[in-house]
Amino acid sequence: MTTSYIVVTIVGAAMVAFSAGSVFLRAKWVVQPLADYGIPSSWLPWLGSAKAAGAAGLLVGLFVPIIGVVAGIALVLYFTGAVMTVVRARWYSHIPFPLLYVAPVVGSLVLGFAA
Repeated sequence: MTTSYIVVTIVGAAMVAFSAGSVFLRAKWVVQPLADYGIPSSWLPWLGSAKAAGAAGLLVGLFVPIIGVVAGIALVLYFTGAVMTVVRARWYSHIPFPLLYVAPVVGSLVLGFAA
């Protein structure tokens, strides 16, 4: 396990956890765009829980690698769905936001497989 893998994984988990917390706290800058994309507010607890579980899984993956791999893949699928939702809503200027959160997750997966 390399230092870069550990750092990127912790940063990715922190970013995803921040995103989950923003959903749980219903921060206006998160909830309003989701509503604009057509996401029902009843989905917010599920979306936040998926992100929180993914963040926790990344951290657990530092000790149990298969958990980290599964969490990383699940988060990549989650944020792929987020990009697709943004594109479907035709808010093309918002595409970078889910990509920003998924980048360290992908980095963690790549570094984990390289080690």
